[in-house]
Amino acid sequence: MELKKPYLLFLGDAADQLAAKVAQGIQTWRPEYCVGQYRLDGCNADVGLEDISIKEAAEAGCKTLIIGVANRGGVISEKWLSVLIEAIESGMDIASGLHNKLSDIPELVECAEKNGCSLFDVRYPTHEYPVANGIKRSGKRLLTVGTDCSVGKMYTSLAIEKEMQAHGFDVDFRATGQTGILITGGGVSVDCVVADFIAGAIETIAPENESKHWDVIEGQGSLFHASFAGVTMGLIHGAQPDVLVLCHEPTREHMRGLPGYSLPDLKSCIDTNLSAARLTNPDAKCIGISVNTSNMAVQEAMTYMDHLETEIGLPVVDPFRQGVSRLVEQLKELS
Repeated sequence: MELKKPYLLFLGDAADQLAAKVAQGIQTWRPEYCVGQYRLDGCNADVGLEDISIKEAAEAGCKTLIIGVANRGGVISEKWLSVLIEAIESGMDIASGLHNKLSDIPELVECAEKNGCSLFDVRYPTHEYPVANGIKRSGKRLLTVGTDCSVGKMYTSLAIEKEMQAHGFDVDFRATGQTGILITGGGVSVDCVVADFIAGAIETIAPENESKHWDVIEGQGSLFHASFAGVTMGLIHGAQPDVLVLCHEPTREHMRGLPGYSLPDLKSCIDTNLSAARLTNPDAKCIGISVNTSNMAVQEAMTYMDHLETEIGLPVVDPFRQGVSRLVEQLKELS
């Protein structure tokens, strides 16, 4: 799916800043796509854009209202409907990554049909993907993988894309989750693809390309997570990655949501991911580790990363605190 730009970011009645993380992600990584934000009374989030009305957004050329807020249960609140309908009547498409589907709300469907607008439930793929063929394709691909879920794979991927662009690379970020799709305007929410077609979906969104072109593919889940390893495996095979970057959050006591499972040893994690990747690309290699140290004091984080780099023998960075230039330097030799 491809979303029309520019966007109006709808923050609704967000309870706190974290509830607006989707809108914040779009504003952080694609500010040029945004014409402003729309907040209801009682909204406790602010992503730093101008507060504008639906009428003002339409006059500014806005093409899509993005629901950039998540509430408990991921539902589309009845409080929001009047705003969404006003946006549609002003000619805007609506896009959402919530569990609750826009297309299941009769008032929105009727209004969209009447006004020639589209409703995008980006969590749910609308494209029929092929079974993967595994045939070697031209171009280069980098995939982020993780020791666990929610360790910074999307942030790392977007940071790498931005740094590569600054160094003159021909590069595109390929979104594989609903937040990434809303940030960039395209991709596939791979965790909602039927298992047999996961690898084929990734082959489709990161196709054959020019020899020096790079696709930076957003990773999902972890091969070591008992709940989500299947999605990760299909994504790895379909990505056919030339390069892996391992993402890690060092303060966790166990796998996310699984108290009975400890985090994997990092060297074993790298080796296992490389083993999987080499099914479709025998030359796959890992070029470094991206560490989310947000729960660590600065000196503690720096000491940890220094020790880890010595132990593993690969560059170790925190993309938020340090950037990812040392990882991108590794890619220059492969281009």
